[in-house]
Amino acid sequence: MPVTVLDPQTALIVIDLQKGIMAYPTVHNVGGVLAKSLKLAGAFRARNLPVVLVNVAGMAPGRNEQPARTATLPPDWADLAPELAGRASDHLVTKRTWGAFSNTDLADYLAQHGVTQVVIAGIATSIGVESTARQAHERGLNVTLAVDAMTDMNEDAHVNSVTRIFPRLGETGTVEDILSCLDGEGPRK
Repeated sequence: MPVTVLDPQTALIVIDLQKGIMAYPTVHNVGGVLAKSLKLAGAFRARNLPVVLVNVAGMAPGRNEQPARTATLPPDWADLAPELAGRASDHLVTKRTWGAFSNTDLADYLAQHGVTQVVIAGIATSIGVESTARQAHERGLNVTLAVDAMTDMNEDAHVNSVTRIFPRLGETGTVEDILSCLDGEGPRK
């Protein structure tokens, strides 16, 4: 279902717009994803709504079939895009798993601010964005996904998340749809 409404206490969660992740080859232009995420962040900040910036700095323990890359990462790999960083009102979450709720203070932070809905954007659609959306949904939060403010390293994975998974977790919409809902106008037609 396309985005219909935003709760009065909605937070924006921006996933992994950091130097290392943004350097990966992606399906959509990373500059466009960053610009749309900045537009959302500006709108949320202007309304004194919570903005959560998430980066990843490590990985969950356990074996998998892909070799670990953390030993060879440059020191600034986890640094947020400079355009995003530096707002005292924003909340920074550093994760070591795919989802932003696992072993972080995100759930407590949102609860302290009375948040009942989250808007999620970032990279990668099928990994950090989808995992965070799943965790938010499992916690009973309303979830909205800004589908034009995200990308993935794999087109099939991106399409699968946007068309098959996200409609089961919440509502989807463009940044313009979400901004229109923030203004109380409802989604644009």
